[in-house]
Amino acid sequence: MSTQALTLETHDETVKDGIVLIDFWADWCGPCKQFAPVFEQASEQHGDVTFTKVDTEEQQQLAARYGITSIPTLIAYRDGIPVFGQPGALPAPALEDLIQQVKSLDMDQVKQQYAQAVEAQQQQAQQQAAPQRQGVRAGTDPAAF
Repeated sequence: MSTQALTLETHDETVKDGIVLIDFWADWCGPCKQFAPVFEQASEQHGDVTFTKVDTEEQQQLAARYGITSIPTLIAYRDGIPVFGQPGALPAPALEDLIQQVKSLDMDQVKQQYAQAVEAQQQQAQQQAAPQRQGVRAGTDPAAF
């Protein structure tokens, strides 16, 4: 499977199931160009993983949603939960190791930990907003991994 472009409009549907890797990049970025063939080769070796790319120049809102300040940045999702995020170009062996780690995650444990983290974030937000008595959105920020 080859890589596919990820946009703000396709993001939520794309990351909700399975393993999804997101490469944030830009055409002017040298390390991004070095990482691109590594990412593409991994996509051909792992048909069970969705490999996506976000051009930060074209998808500025999506990059801002993740708080991207350095590229390339790699984000990994499994079953709708962000499980990894790191700036920098990975060498092929490190990317392969990451993919294997994401595949071997105990998702029952991850879901439990994620639910606890979201609950804690909601409670903290409610405490901070209590004097203002404003509604608080659920903590589903993709950058909160």
